[in-house]
Amino acid sequence: MKLKGIGFILLFAVISLSFILLNKPSKLGEPQSVNVKDLVQKAENRLKGNSSIATMKISIVRPRYTRDMTMKAWSKGDDYSLMYIMSPARDKGTTYLKRKKEIWYYLPSVERNIKMPPSMMSQSWMGTDMSNDDLVRRTSMVNDFSHKLLGSESVDGRDCYKIQLTPKESAEVVWGKIEIWVDKKLYNIMKQKSYDEDMELVNTMNASKVKNMGGKEIATVMEILPADKPNQKTVMTYETLQFDVEIPEYYFTTQYMTKVKP
Repeated sequence: MKLKGIGFILLFAVISLSFILLNKPSKLGEPQSVNVKDLVQKAENRLKGNSSIATMKISIVRPRYTRDMTMKAWSKGDDYSLMYIMSPARDKGTTYLKRKKEIWYYLPSVERNIKMPPSMMSQSWMGTDMSNDDLVRRTSMVNDFSHKLLGSESVDGRDCYKIQLTPKESAEVVWGKIEIWVDKKLYNIMKQKSYDEDMELVNTMNASKVKNMGGKEIATVMEILPADKPNQKTVMTYETLQFDVEIPEYYFTTQYMTKVKP
C-alpha cells in the first residue's frame, strides 16, 4: 500500500508538471497561443479599409535645409493605390499608380506614363528617406514574409509586440529582414527597423501622435531615420484620412494619371 501511494504521488507530479509546461508562457513572456501572422495582418490593415482617401505632409529634413511636400492618396484594398503630388509647384502633378504588382509614375515635365522596373523599388522616393517600395507597399508583410515573435517592448509609452519578418524565398522583397513593434491594444506599428540583404540596418521608422482619424485611433506622424545619415530624416504627417469611401474604378488606370483632380 505504501508503494502504491508513492506511485500515485509520482504520477500526480508528472501530470502536474506536464500541465504547467503546456500552459506556461514562452521565454519571451508571451502566451504561446499568440497568432503572429494575425497580428501582422491587423497591423498591415490598420491604415487601410475597403478604401481610403488621405492627405499628407512630407518634410525632408537635411542639415542645411528642409523641403516640404503635400500629397493626396487614394487606395482600394491591397492592390490599388494612386498618389498625387500637390506641392511644391515644381513637382505638382507627379503621380504614382499601383495596380497589383505593377507600379507606374507620371512626370508632367515629359508628359509620359512610365512603368517602374523592380530594380527601382529600393531607390529613394523623390529625395526622401523612403524607398519606392515603402511608399507604394508593393510587398505584403503578411504574404511575402515569415513571422517570428521576439518579445515585448514599450514604444512611445505603449506596450508592443516585437516581431521579426523574414522574406520568403519566392517573394520579390527588397529587404533582408524587417522588425516591427505592434501596439498590443490598437495594432498600430509604432516602430519599424528595415535591414538590407547583408543584415545591415538601413532605416528606422518611429510613429507617434496617436489620435482619431476616420473613426480609427492611428499614429498620425511617422519619422524615418536613415542609419548611415544621422543628421537627416523624413517626417510624414497625416492631415486628413477617410476610410471606406466610394472611389471610381477609373482612378486606378494609367489614363487617369494624366488628369487627376485632387
